[in-house]
Amino acid sequence: MSSPVPGPSYRAVLRVTGACRLLIPALVGRSSYGLVSLALVLSVVHATGSYAYVGVVVGVFGATVAALSPLRARLIDRHGPCAALPPMAALFALTLLGLAVTTWSEGTGPGVLVALAAVAGACAPPLGPVTRSLWSHLIAERALLQRAYSLDTVVEELIFLGGPLLLGALLPWWPPPIGLVVGALLVSTGTWGLVTSPVARSLSRRSPERSSAPALDTDVTPRPVARGGLLTAVALSGAAGIALGATALINVAFAEQHGRVETVVFLEALQTAGGVIGGLLYGAVSWRAGSRTRLVLISLALGGGVAAATFAPGVAALTALLFVVGVVGAPLITTSYLLADESVAADRRTRAGNWVNTAHNAGSSAGGAAIGALLTLVPPSTAYTAAGGVLVVVAVVVLPFSIPRRRVRPLRGSSWAVPSATSARRRR
Repeated sequence: MSSPVPGPSYRAVLRVTGACRLLIPALVGRSSYGLVSLALVLSVVHATGSYAYVGVVVGVFGATVAALSPLRARLIDRHGPCAALPPMAALFALTLLGLAVTTWSEGTGPGVLVALAAVAGACAPPLGPVTRSLWSHLIAERALLQRAYSLDTVVEELIFLGGPLLLGALLPWWPPPIGLVVGALLVSTGTWGLVTSPVARSLSRRSPERSSAPALDTDVTPRPVARGGLLTAVALSGAAGIALGATALINVAFAEQHGRVETVVFLEALQTAGGVIGGLLYGAVSWRAGSRTRLVLISLALGGGVAAATFAPGVAALTALLFVVGVVGAPLITTSYLLADESVAADRRTRAGNWVNTAHNAGSSAGGAAIGALLTLVPPSTAYTAAGGVLVVVAVVVLPFSIPRRRVRPLRGSSWAVPSATSARRRR
């Protein structure tokens, strides 16, 4: 990632008019997702006492979230966040409350829980992709947008660290379904704050698909050259999900093998801390290499770091290595969204970011499932090699396509319409 140079500060991001008005409700709404997954698991166990039912309910919830996420993103791109998000959030909150009511006491049948989980997953509002899209419409300067995306990634890391801690603070006083109730309140409040923000209202008034004369952006590589960037972002995001999803399970097996299974929470916390630090440091630098090249190099570093855990002699060494993996992981996520954003037209930004997000989540689920089977055959050290190797292989495959090319400029009078960085902003 050659020749980094200092860039705008994070304070400059927060000084942008409307930035805090966007960031705070987005943080509140997305906090729901850091809480709901674990709350749903514990609530179903509380109501049914069956881990088999937990697997079915949580599996249905995750499957409907992933399968229908492109449709939800398309609705938002087409109709604008102010029109599309409130119905999704309202139905999602109502189904979470329904799940809370039905799991508050024991004896609920699995059929009701599966049906409610399916509805909740089907209408879960994609607040992350929407927030990144709004950042790209709010901020014109590319270097400053990178700071905003990095800040957004760090916020997401903290959400998934803080959600379980919040639920843990509630459980001594309330049964597990209280987490679903709090999740419903958070997503409702955050979504309302998001859609009433000035940038969301402005975007809805000038919905890209209804615009008859989109502005041109001479600072963006023309579409024929950018084509394929989205595929690269999706492929590497999915492969990173496989590596990190598998690593989370291998860590448990590794700690158990060394007789220190209680350290797993500490391992996860240190990896998250590395993500926060890595995200902040990466966003504070203006990189001269293009997004595509950076993404491939970061992917090679992350895959190599996971594979290097094969040689960790004990939990202490693994802890240090996972911290480094976290430092590299957050920049990979940030760059995936940046590359997706710059590779599509303005009216497809939410969908592009959503595909990156979905690929990562699907990869994480697939990686966990696959490595679970593999761990019955090989020791954890070998499993780390397999997990990291997947990402390295995918990065090597796309490496030849990341070589910088000469910038193509449209001829005078050309009909190329290039996405705008000033009026048809980027999205994350």
